[in-house]
Amino acid sequence: MPRVLALLVFSCLVVVFPATAVAETSPTGGSQYSDPAPIVAPGAKATLLPDGTAAAPAEAPPQVQAAIFAANKLLDKPYKYGGGHAKVEDSGYDCSGTVSYALLAAKLIKSPLDSSSFMRWGLKGPGAWITVYSNPGHAFAIIAGLRLDTSTAGVVSRTIARTAERGPRWRVALRRVIGFRARHPLGF
Repeated sequence: MPRVLALLVFSCLVVVFPATAVAETSPTGGSQYSDPAPIVAPGAKATLLPDGTAAAPAEAPPQVQAAIFAANKLLDKPYKYGGGHAKVEDSGYDCSGTVSYALLAAKLIKSPLDSSSFMRWGLKGPGAWITVYSNPGHAFAIIAGLRLDTSTAGVVSRTIARTAERGPRWRVALRRVIGFRARHPLGF
């Protein structure tokens, strides 16, 4: 009987202590949450990956890569009017909040801008790496050849389902730019 009692006590200790240790060390219940891993692909153009994220081009300046890596963090966020303006880390993003988030990460702006402000920001015309298109009601960016936009305008392919969703997403298809002003940051 003492052996059975000792075995029972030992079994209880083995079961209780590991469960307690996990509960104390992992407030998420053991789940790990992290940002998408930065992926760099050869060449000078960004690549749309099957999961909807973008691989930054290896030939791009670090600021361009930073903008792409930051925008990848927004892909599961919904469209939210005014999102990304009152606070940079938000539960959702509007068009200019999305563009601002990428440019803030690249250190190309100091605070979020609305679409009308982007019409006067930077230099006129398309840039070599980053072009922001804006009008009083909408803004989107072309970064290393991919379109960062909250609108599905111009999307015809559903090969990568995420590109057909509303909200901050990368899109391969360009869109009409009539009525938009093209601006770019100095040197990019």
